[in-house]
Amino acid sequence: MKNTATLLITCPDAKGVVATVANFLHQHNANILHADQHQDAENSLFLMRVEWDLEQFSLDEAAFGKQFEAIATQFNMQWQLKRSAHTPRLALMVSQYDHCLADLLHRHQQGELACDIPLIISNHLDTKALADFYGVAFHHIPVTKDSKVEAENAQFALFDEYNIDLIVLARYMQILSSNFVARYPKIIINIHHSFLPAFIGAKPYHRAFERGVKLIGATAHYVTEDLDEGPIIEQDIARISHRDQVEDLLQKGRDLERIVLSRAVRWHIDHRVLIYANKTVVFD
Repeated sequence: MKNTATLLITCPDAKGVVATVANFLHQHNANILHADQHQDAENSLFLMRVEWDLEQFSLDEAAFGKQFEAIATQFNMQWQLKRSAHTPRLALMVSQYDHCLADLLHRHQQGELACDIPLIISNHLDTKALADFYGVAFHHIPVTKDSKVEAENAQFALFDEYNIDLIVLARYMQILSSNFVARYPKIIINIHHSFLPAFIGAKPYHRAFERGVKLIGATAHYVTEDLDEGPIIEQDIARISHRDQVEDLLQKGRDLERIVLSRAVRWHIDHRVLIYANKTVVFD
């Protein structure tokens, strides 16, 4: 088990940011393992991710905040400090399609995702057997037009009870209310079965087939109040031909959805994603 800290920074672009941060960490005996940065010329922004070994680092979390505050003020930084010792806790939400859910549960069991998955919520009972197989608590919360507020309140209570850090919509086929999205900003990831911004909404593969496209895709993104328009984390595509029918598009699409969602979840829990201007930087 690694024992590291990761610092994520967003600030106006300026000279000396990298040198100042590196010197600060060096002064406190940090062994830097990874460092990456990105400069967005259009928005005059600088974004940075740096990860270091904590074995000989001389500051605890509280002391780091006090010591680093002067640098943050100097460069007008927004910053986050993440520690590998904190294991994020995920809630998976699903309806009837179980391919993304099964993939995430399997990857977690195999040690590919550094997180805990204590909770699955569904508006159907189809995936209960899968949750039971992996030993994850399953909560069936039906949703209708008239019960949406009550259902979401029940979901909120479960997120609090299980101390959830990230909500993953693994083909959860319900539109979240503005109250839901506002309550959990930047910690809801959705998989959309289309290469956004093309074919938003329902049945995108059917619409792609009708349009005769030669590429289909899937998109993982953070959820915002604007449907299917949140910051994109990951996308992938598959080539198709005139021989492919709707069923073929659906099959190829499911493969893409699994891969794209698992990548997005892994990068989020590894603290590799920074959001700005309704888009993301994903540090490799």
